[in-house]
Amino acid sequence: MRRHLLAGWLTVLAMVLGLTGTAHAHGMAGKRFFPATLVIDDPFVADEMSLPTIFHLKSPADGDTPATRETDIKADFSKRLSPDLGFSLGGTYKLLLPDGGNLTKGFDNMAVGLKYTLLKSAEHEFLFSLGVDIDIGGTGTRRVGPEGFTTYTPTLFFGKGFGDLPDSLEWLKPLAVTGTFGGSIPSRSSNKTFNITDDGLEIEREPNPHVIQWGFTVQYNLQYLQSFVRDIGLPAPFNRMIPIVELAFQTPLDGPASGRTTGTVNPGIIWFGRYFQVGLEALIPINKASGKIVGVIGQIHFYLDDIAPSIFSWTPFHGTLGPTQPR
Repeated sequence: MRRHLLAGWLTVLAMVLGLTGTAHAHGMAGKRFFPATLVIDDPFVADEMSLPTIFHLKSPADGDTPATRETDIKADFSKRLSPDLGFSLGGTYKLLLPDGGNLTKGFDNMAVGLKYTLLKSAEHEFLFSLGVDIDIGGTGTRRVGPEGFTTYTPTLFFGKGFGDLPDSLEWLKPLAVTGTFGGSIPSRSSNKTFNITDDGLEIEREPNPHVIQWGFTVQYNLQYLQSFVRDIGLPAPFNRMIPIVELAFQTPLDGPASGRTTGTVNPGIIWFGRYFQVGLEALIPINKASGKIVGVIGQIHFYLDDIAPSIFSWTPFHGTLGPTQPR
């Protein structure tokens, strides 16, 4: 079943990549600027880099595993191969401190991704993309517990700004939403553990579940308000801020935790400039299984295609695409 699902998705993706596309600006649909979000992935492709993203949260105890404070230091790099097709690479260095235990450090599995923008409407400030993320099993440091198998996560992405609302609802025009919906498919259905007992060799199987990963963001762009709705006289740096709430959830479809949704609600703020943005959000667990203590995530994100367009916006088949924010 997993193989048929993955093969079907890759077939659809291959068909999509054969469609013609039109060049569009980085993180923009019409007048709408979509920032790079911190917790869930955004719907556009661009030449960009997050360095670093720092995540800190205490996870609850699970069976014999004690509650653990986790700090992740992450770097991500994305590159366009065409105006609408891009790939990404990501790595994470983990620091784990279990209650009553010692600090453990090491790298998580390497992640690679592919994304294609299928539809974009400037008039309606809308984007729709397809992608697949691959977590490459066995590439991390064993002591921090990375999976020994590869996981494939085909995902749908969307973004919608509300600048097309009537003027009677002008205060809602700066609003935008983005969202993702995907399903992780493990390359191995279960892990085997061999134990020697008085009765001989005992084999234990731990299932690797299929997991639905989904989330969305709600954003209010103060720069959009000032520039395209009504200038209320906000000074710098407030006139470049985007108050945001991200919601990120996951729901296993099988295994012992089948049907139990966990995740976080993440209110925060993003400031964006010409060449980079800075974001900070709280991580609020939605239930006991997600944790009890509020965490935090912060990020510095660089727009490489605007910093050095002649270098970073080069593509193998479309030449140099140039800066992606209008100058």
